[in-house]
Amino acid sequence: MFSVSATTRSPRPGEEDGRHYHFVTVDRFEEMISRGDLLEWAKYGSDYYGTVASQIEEAMSVGRDVLLEIEIQGARQIRSIRPDATMFFLVPPSMDDLRDRLESRGDTTPAQIEERLKIAGSEMKEAPGLFDHLIVNDVLERAVGEIAKLINEGS
Repeated sequence: MFSVSATTRSPRPGEEDGRHYHFVTVDRFEEMISRGDLLEWAKYGSDYYGTVASQIEEAMSVGRDVLLEIEIQGARQIRSIRPDATMFFLVPPSMDDLRDRLESRGDTTPAQIEERLKIAGSEMKEAPGLFDHLIVNDVLERAVGEIAKLINEGS
């Protein structure tokens, strides 16, 4: 099962609430934090992101594997509470490629791009000690195939 994260950021064109993210207000997100409703959460840039714990617990209670798409702050939290979790870190082919991807979205200011590149550089330094597998995200189908193979092997 692929987890649907909660976020305080605005939806991008074509994104649907409950399908791509659970879009919530900052007040609602902070309430979720204070009630312990989130398995992990982080503030990335100026927005919050997090995983709704009940969604994951429900899936795991019936034996389903769950994929979380999280950033490194959340990964640290997951590693501490679930040391048995298999964790993958998607690495861009290069920082130039990452810059191109961020610029091509058309919804990120130059200042936000610089902030994200700085964060990405820091994350890539930490990733080898935190994640089980580093996957270069150059060709989507190849990266997905590599992850699927590792999951099927029970990695």
